[in-house]
Parts: sequence; C-alpha cells; structure tokens
Amino acid sequence: MASYVEEVANELAAKALADEARTGDIKIVDQVAEILGASSQTLQESYMTFIRVRRAEKRARDLLATREARDTA
Repeated sequence: MASYVEEVANELAAKALADEARTGDIKIVDQVAEILGASSQTLQESYMTFIRVRRAEKRARDLLATREARDTA
C-alpha cells in the first residue's frame, strides 16, 4: 500500500505532466518541485521520482506502439 507521501507525489506528478502537455509550459514540473522542496524534501524527491517514472513509461509505450504499428503494416 502506498504511503500518503507517495500518493500525493504521484497525483501531483500526473497533474504537472498533464498541465505541461496541455499548455506546453515545460517549466511547470520544476516549479512544482521547487515549491515542494521549500517545505518537504521527502515529498519533492518522491514527486521527481514519479515524474521520471511516468516519462520513462511514456517513452517505453511509445516505442512499443511504434514497433507494433510497423509490424502490423
């Protein structure tokens, strides 16, 4: 079961990446990290971990989708 910090960090990471995709503002992830770090280094580290995990997942899924589309064409 995820801890409260992990739940909050994961939710904030999802919202920040969604905002980045919607607005094109690549600074939002760092701005949120800065706000979190000012009060809770633990939350900031967890947030940045979820950012990296979500970005890595997206890259992996994109690669697999590209390969699947190529193989079925």
